[in-house]
Amino acid sequence: MTGEFYENEKITEEEKVISWKTAFGRLMPLLKEHFRMLVVCFLLLTGATLLSLYWPILLKRALDVNIKNGDFGALIMTVVIIGVIQGTTILLQYIQRIKLEIVGQDIMLDLKRKLFRHILSLDVSFFDKNPVGRLMARIESDAESLRLLFTNTVVLVIGDIILIAGIFGIMFYYSWRLASILLGIMPILLILTIIFEKKTSPKFFEVRKKMAEVTATLTEFLQGMSIIQIFHRGDYARKRLNHVNRLKFIDDRYVNIAVILYFNTVFFFEYVMIALVLFFGVLWIESGVITVGTISMFIVLIWRSFEPIWRTSEQLSNIQKAVAGAKRIFALLSQESTLPDPAVPVAWKKLKDGIRFENVWFSYTNDDNYALRDISFDIPVGRKTALVGMTGGGKSTVISLLLRLYDPQKGRITVDGIDIRNITKTDLRRRFALVLQDIHLFPGDIKSNIALESKSITDRQIISSARTVKAHRFIERLPGGYNTGISEKGANFSRGERQLLSFARALVADPDVLLLDEATSSVDPET
Repeated sequence: MTGEFYENEKITEEEKVISWKTAFGRLMPLLKEHFRMLVVCFLLLTGATLLSLYWPILLKRALDVNIKNGDFGALIMTVVIIGVIQGTTILLQYIQRIKLEIVGQDIMLDLKRKLFRHILSLDVSFFDKNPVGRLMARIESDAESLRLLFTNTVVLVIGDIILIAGIFGIMFYYSWRLASILLGIMPILLILTIIFEKKTSPKFFEVRKKMAEVTATLTEFLQGMSIIQIFHRGDYARKRLNHVNRLKFIDDRYVNIAVILYFNTVFFFEYVMIALVLFFGVLWIESGVITVGTISMFIVLIWRSFEPIWRTSEQLSNIQKAVAGAKRIFALLSQESTLPDPAVPVAWKKLKDGIRFENVWFSYTNDDNYALRDISFDIPVGRKTALVGMTGGGKSTVISLLLRLYDPQKGRITVDGIDIRNITKTDLRRRFALVLQDIHLFPGDIKSNIALESKSITDRQIISSARTVKAHRFIERLPGGYNTGISEKGANFSRGERQLLSFARALVADPDVLLLDEATSSVDPET
């Protein structure tokens, strides 16, 4: 299942295993660490929301008392109080948003660290079958949707619940008759919202999936841009990208049309409620049941009550994105390595005798299409051994199996007579170094690329390693020397220079075994 995790026809089934309740349940430990700050944010939100409901009551007082009695001094005081209330509300909202944004960023940082640590623990076969773009979407896009949920959506939803409860509480206090009429409209809006959510929820999920497809496709084309240009495959790239964008556009269009219809229907009911207030208000003013100030207050409260409804579509979209993102993230976190370390590992620190392959059979696809068939050989310590054969003959596969990037289906591989499956991957790989034909340099400078940020490797070791492979000559000619920055993919160095840096990286840790996979293809014979 690991290999099929991101295939379109399989991903939905994988995510069904992770329910939204399970996904958010697994988020709770991250939230508990910030519980106190979340409580503070909730109290600030409650205070700001309730304060914002007080000024319509003061508006009623201004109309029914201050203006009616001609008391302009009291009217000015009422206006000042309204201004102070609004200013305090804005201040509380500002403090609450700042604190919640900090909490949200901390939570997402913890989640991204957890995600990346887990991805590092997965075996190479996972990355063979899962595009980089989709993994990037999990770490960045899906995690960002969860950040928005905690820093924006949840706050607005809770605030909206408090707001609606406060509005109808005020309405019933001042005119239960009028409030009862208006409350009868709310179930209609609730039913419309439920229908809207049920119709659009699957499409929001599809849009999310197709957005990941677009991101993956674009990332892969950008990474291979030189190949696309050299082989004149620009038309193919455009058509492929247009195709995935078109599929996303179809679902996007459906969702947008549904949103427009929903908004316009809500807009209609808002004016129906205002019309009802005016109609019954005029009838009841003459009998003294209601006042002009009360009617004005009700109209303001109706406008306020529709603020949450106007936000419903956006919040539903954010919630649906967050649910989909959470399910994807925790489905990824549920993936287990197919190459686990042994429960009771054998201590192995240094190669003393040699390496042995015993009747090894291996297939990348776990079927009868074997890359290696019944391979056996011995390599004693101190011997230089070359594997020679045709392209696709399994030379690189031997190296991958020796480093336990994969496990053979049959047979075994031993070092000093110990099955490598009984040694932790860290202990095993620490005694080997590998130089590939395809070199990868990381962001940073030359020094950090040779040492790979290992604090145990000194500058003297780095320079000594570079001298050994004849890389020191070109490094010391650079303006920054060993502190020279590395461009993306090492573009500021020739392929031969990149290969020399790769050699220096391999030798600096003083490995027991140096593995070369066509590693000198771009280095001149003299070097």
